[in-house]
Amino acid sequence: MFEIPALLPAVAAGLFGLAALVQSFAVRRRWRQRRRLSACHRGVWLLTLLSLALLACALSLSLDGYRRLTAEQPVATVSVREFAPQQWALRLDLADGTHESAQVAGDDWQLDARVIKWTPRAVSLGAQPLYRVERVSGRWRDTAKAQAAPPSVAAIGGDGVLDLWQIKRRYPSWLPWVDADFGSGVYMPLFDGARYQVSLAAAGGLIARPADDQTKAKLEAMDW
Repeated sequence: MFEIPALLPAVAAGLFGLAALVQSFAVRRRWRQRRRLSACHRGVWLLTLLSLALLACALSLSLDGYRRLTAEQPVATVSVREFAPQQWALRLDLADGTHESAQVAGDDWQLDARVIKWTPRAVSLGAQPLYRVERVSGRWRDTAKAQAAPPSVAAIGGDGVLDLWQIKRRYPSWLPWVDADFGSGVYMPLFDGARYQVSLAAAGGLIARPADDQTKAKLEAMDW
């Protein structure tokens, strides 16, 4: 399947627009010269070129929106350090340049976020999913242990999409271009020296991957 370069429709739109401008001058000149038939002929070409320019513009916007729809947004890098048996210090380097620290207990870490997803029309105009990182927590794989152990949860992040989230829930008709608002979470194993990269998919879900070869090799050894 061939991919159309995103710049090509924009260039085509510009060329068609320029040609339409030239034709408009030609139509005006022939009309003033009382060459009505020739002016009408040029007018047909003018309308055709304008239609092609609009079509190319629409295609350019659609391609640009599709790239943004399929691109992932970086959210955070999670670094793990063990300071006691199954006790972990986490450092989260967030995409905005800030960082958060937390201590959790368990077999896995879990990151939760609130997500705002736009309608397809808004996406085609360049709107990307918004998120607010909400908290990080420890997770036990054994259900009985998870029920018995005290929870280890730390709030992270600050104000962001929270106000928009509340407005959408209280006054849904005010934000017709918001397609959905929901929570998303992702979890990965805890071990000393692990580093993970968390990103937000275009569909709105969080994705976690190893951030270095050492972490990737360890996960493969764990059959994760």
